[in-house]
Amino acid sequence: MALRGRSRTLPALCRQGAAVAVVALGLAGCGGGTHLASKTGSTSTSVTPPVSGGSGAVQSASGQSQLNFPMVATKNTTRAAGNAIQNAAAVALAVYPSAIPGTHPPGVALVSTSDWQAAIAATSLMSAPFRAPVLLSRPGTLTGTTRVALHSLAPTGERSLGGAQVVRIGSVASAPGLRSTPIAGSDPYTLAASIDHFEAQATGRESGDVVVASADSPGFAMPAAGWAAESGDPILYVNSHSVPGPTVAALQAHHHPHIYVLGPPSVIPGSVLRKLGHYGTVKRISGSDPAASSVAFAGYRDPACPSGQPCGHVPHSFGWAIRSPGHAYVLINSADPLDAAAAAPLSSAGGYGPQLLVQNANTLPKSVLNYFLNYATPGYTSQGPTSAVYNHGWLIGPTSAISLGMQAQVDSLLEAVPQRGGG
Repeated sequence: MALRGRSRTLPALCRQGAAVAVVALGLAGCGGGTHLASKTGSTSTSVTPPVSGGSGAVQSASGQSQLNFPMVATKNTTRAAGNAIQNAAAVALAVYPSAIPGTHPPGVALVSTSDWQAAIAATSLMSAPFRAPVLLSRPGTLTGTTRVALHSLAPTGERSLGGAQVVRIGSVASAPGLRSTPIAGSDPYTLAASIDHFEAQATGRESGDVVVASADSPGFAMPAAGWAAESGDPILYVNSHSVPGPTVAALQAHHHPHIYVLGPPSVIPGSVLRKLGHYGTVKRISGSDPAASSVAFAGYRDPACPSGQPCGHVPHSFGWAIRSPGHAYVLINSADPLDAAAAAPLSSAGGYGPQLLVQNANTLPKSVLNYFLNYATPGYTSQGPTSAVYNHGWLIGPTSAISLGMQAQVDSLLEAVPQRGGG
């Protein structure tokens, strides 16, 4: 069953008293918005999302929303309604409540908001054995929201990292009081290759599959984040005319891997694919726009699924191969690449859902709509809805990124319905 129980666990984050800080995904009872409170109850950071008309919100005398359903949660959706920094903190604590032993992450990957490419590449650290969610901070400082989240997460330290609790990627401030290890790089290509090398050194092996994305077109690179978090496959970068040296060196270290290129020829031309072919077998996964490409990736599998037969992930295959209901889905606006990194842990835990992109806050892309209609609507038979599989949708960002109307539409599309003739 997909992320059915996940939304019920989130209000517990609002009540958790043992942690130094609490991040709640804007749920009722937490005062609305993405809210971080200290142990004494004083507010460290609070962002209350705007209340759209018809949201059902009740206003207090001060005008602050006291009840934000359905904006932050409906029966089939949950929203992280802050900016990328806040969303990363909220998602990390949703996946790792850090309230009792065994619920803390081994480590955390800390990345600057100035480098979306590094943030997306760092999502592979969410896979085993690191299990390190990405936290974000502004350049040159440790943002208050992130500082509080680190305190609450209290990463235990990962043996394969020499006991490090924080992996600092690129130019990002240190986390006082926590053991850290750095990953350096002067440009997106070098930094992504350094993350790949870091993982190989820590695990003692090179991945047989590599995802290659454009360093210049974030919308087409974003869906790689969720997959990397789930699979551990590294993300490397190219541009529209070449395969930069650091990427070449990284591919050579993988000894002729399977290379999966995200994006159409308008973003990564065939000439670049031919160059990549010197270092491994190359296949392209793409659509005409970021939304269509994210849908193509969500249903993709290599080896290909047999025509006319059910499709699913099998051992040693590449790709989500999600063409049936009973899953989680993570919706992100393609204008917000940092949110792909922030939300990546949701693809590596709970409902293990692919990231699907929207490009207009008010309109669900036709490609995503058709994907839901074709594959995501659960049906139930005469056994009744309690015997059905269920979906859950995570929406990342405020209503300016994904509107309340779109959230209601997604909620409806993910609802289990009676099958024809099934009673």
